[in-house]
Amino acid sequence: MPAFPLLAADIGNTSTVLGLADEGLNLTHTWRVRTNRDVLPDDLALQLQGLFALAGAAPPHSAILSSVAPPVGQNYALALKRHFGVTPFEVSATNLPDVRVELDIPDAVGADRLCNLFGAEQYLSAHEYAVVVDFGTSTNFDVIGRGRRFIGGVLATGAQVSADALFARAAKLPRIALEAPQTAIGKNTTHALQSGLVYGYAEMVDGLLRRIRAELPGPAVAVATGGFARTVEGICREIDHYDDTLTLRGLVELWASR
Repeated sequence: MPAFPLLAADIGNTSTVLGLADEGLNLTHTWRVRTNRDVLPDDLALQLQGLFALAGAAPPHSAILSSVAPPVGQNYALALKRHFGVTPFEVSATNLPDVRVELDIPDAVGADRLCNLFGAEQYLSAHEYAVVVDFGTSTNFDVIGRGRRFIGGVLATGAQVSADALFARAAKLPRIALEAPQTAIGKNTTHALQSGLVYGYAEMVDGLLRRIRAELPGPAVAVATGGFARTVEGICREIDHYDDTLTLRGLVELWASR
């Protein structure tokens, strides 16, 4: 049976990103859907079938899953086995022998962060180190070294989580769109909130990247991915590249390297 199309699924706490790859390991289709812990395997199979049908895409012949949202990962695996006849490869630190996880507890690293390691390899041709800034429910700074070394990183609260916490604690503050205002000095409540949440967040990212780079023995390239990355594009001064499909592409590269 042919191995392609290959389904890659990055299951996060807020959203799930799905992609189909062809024989050349190129992503031909991508989708972003909400992660719902209450959805059962049969529901997920219907969702997948609907996405494939809408895109006119063939169903997958193989699959690779990265999940930080149990039991959603297990339910996707069951949906693929029951309805597509596919047993997916599920990413973890324990089944990647060529990856060096340099943490106190190596198997505690999230599967999505290991995928980012593979996705960042193309940026390491001219650098010894890379820092992947993954803007999700949390913002992860993954420090990667050449030779598939996961050196460590930083975990920070995501921008939307910060905004939600602020709105929950201050009842009179309006809910706003997370987008950059024209100036840092706000002239009304909405602009002031946008400035603090977007420009303030960008400064946090830049500051942490400077600290990380200062601790590394060589220069590091910084790559941003995740849902909030495009909001801070052009605002963060320390980020070198923006790559929307880095984690999905990392899943595909990981699957091909086994």
